[in-house]
Amino acid sequence: MILLRVIIVFEVRKIILVTVLTVALNSSATIARTIESVMKQTYNNIEYIIVDGNSQDDTVKIAESYREKFNAIPGRTMKIISEPDLGMYDALNKGARLANGVIVGQVNSDDFYEPDAVKTMAELYEREKFNVAWGTVRIKTGKGIIIKHAKLPKGGGGMTTTHWHHASTFSERKILLEYPYILEDFCDDFDFILRCYCEGKKLSVTDKVISNFNFGGMSTQKSLSEVIRRWKAICKIYRRYGLSKLYYVQRFIYEFTKYLMA
Repeated sequence: MILLRVIIVFEVRKIILVTVLTVALNSSATIARTIESVMKQTYNNIEYIIVDGNSQDDTVKIAESYREKFNAIPGRTMKIISEPDLGMYDALNKGARLANGVIVGQVNSDDFYEPDAVKTMAELYEREKFNVAWGTVRIKTGKGIIIKHAKLPKGGGGMTTTHWHHASTFSERKILLEYPYILEDFCDDFDFILRCYCEGKKLSVTDKVISNFNFGGMSTQKSLSEVIRRWKAICKIYRRYGLSKLYYVQRFIYEFTKYLMA
């Protein structure tokens, strides 16, 4: 009887498998830091998948140099795929199909996680059974550090950029398969989160810092033409989901602020 109770308690406390995806393309300068941030996680049941877009530098070689060490950690597995793709979001869709985890985190090859990022999000999932969740992000700009606090959208107005950040997002694998990135443009991630919001999916947040994000990627290019291009792309998504035109103004202010900070 005592043995049976021990087995039952063990089964209840068995922690879920979490998949972490990193997509990369010619990321030899930064990929090691990203991988090491996943290796140093305090959570002990992680599947790590690197989806490389057929890099022409040493990205894959660097990633391969970590594979044996990563797989030697109890409760860890690492897989590396390198082949041509249609871009970042196509690679993330591919990673989601390959994933076995209950929830999936996405850390880009020029960003990195805090040591307890996966543990924090796995525990949040156990408590709240979210479809999508995100945490606070530490953003490094050319002018210093900004902390972007995670918030849930309020009222019926709609999801805004001040609420959410891709770099700290964890989603149920089944949601990523149900709502794959649409492969339209560089704002596919915002389309995904806004669709989840508008269709009533369970969203959760934590104010703990989950990830560290560097300005300078495709969503932060420093030119006025890029500001206009990003703004138009987001407005198209707002129209798709029937949001008020007031959000068009808010988004322009947000993009222009990023331009000034970069």
